[in-house]
Amino acid sequence: MRARRCDFHTHSLFSDGELIPMELIRRAAVADHRAVAITDHASFSSIEWVVRHVAKDCAKVSAWGIEAIPGVEITHVPVALIDEAVKLARSAGAELIVVHGETPVEPVEPGTNRAAASNPEVDILAHPGVISEKDAELAEGNGVYLEISCRKGHSLANGHIARVAEATGAKLLVNTDLHGPEDMSTMASATSVARGAGLGSEAVREALVTNSETLLGKLNRM
Repeated sequence: MRARRCDFHTHSLFSDGELIPMELIRRAAVADHRAVAITDHASFSSIEWVVRHVAKDCAKVSAWGIEAIPGVEITHVPVALIDEAVKLARSAGAELIVVHGETPVEPVEPGTNRAAASNPEVDILAHPGVISEKDAELAEGNGVYLEISCRKGHSLANGHIARVAEATGAKLLVNTDLHGPEDMSTMASATSVARGAGLGSEAVREALVTNSETLLGKLNRM
């Protein structure tokens, strides 16, 4: 059966994206996505509001043949409070929890990668560009996926993330970190990003298909 694209990291205008959630989902459906998660940036001031409102559109799109997942990207939260923010997001109804990782292009507090990798309630550590092997091992042990990013800036460290994942067995996903329509990916474009990070054919398929299916299965069992 032909593999279809899953993107677990996108943003609507409920944070810094350009589209309302419904249009984002519609565009993903037309682009032949099997699933899309809307994971707007949020912290304590907005987690509950964002999740509640995104979920309203995610619940109304089954006729389009796409699975729409209400999530959140916990962003620039103090390291000591990440676990509290994750707990709040889950209690607010977030089906997918992403933590904004330590990237070379933003001043994320050091230690964020480790805090996220240590919490089995976190699903994805986004663009963790300066991740260490120790933190990647924690992620692997706790079922936290590391992200290969299609986004300009964050993608600069994709090669490092791929090498660390290979050395530690940490699981990878390829996500867009979409903010506008021009960021929408296809299976072909996501494959190019994965290959550009240095992944071989088997690792590309694992990141784009196998791991996506596994994560979807986990979410559907929740």
